[in-house]
Amino acid sequence: MKTLLFCSIIILPIIMYGLARSYPILNTIFNFIAIISYIAFGGITAISIYEIIKNNVVFMTNIHAVFLNIYFIISGSFLGIYGLYQLINMTVKQLKQTKK
Repeated sequence: MKTLLFCSIIILPIIMYGLARSYPILNTIFNFIAIISYIAFGGITAISIYEIIKNNVVFMTNIHAVFLNIYFIISGSFLGIYGLYQLINMTVKQLKQTKK
């Protein structure tokens, strides 16, 4: 399972880059999904921290309970892969500029 996760971290951004080059509309779609993911990720984090402070239960189990939220996991996973996709995108653009 660890190998699958590690390989997907490497392979998925490369696939995203290839798809975005073939179908430019996918770049916009990836950007919109990233915006929604940032909103979900930030909102879940803020609400969880607010509830912990409000209820005055600052225990490790309460703080780490946010990791059990499936929306938190999905949005965070996409943002990690999206960040690598954008780094690949920027690197390729810079390489193309330096070759001129």
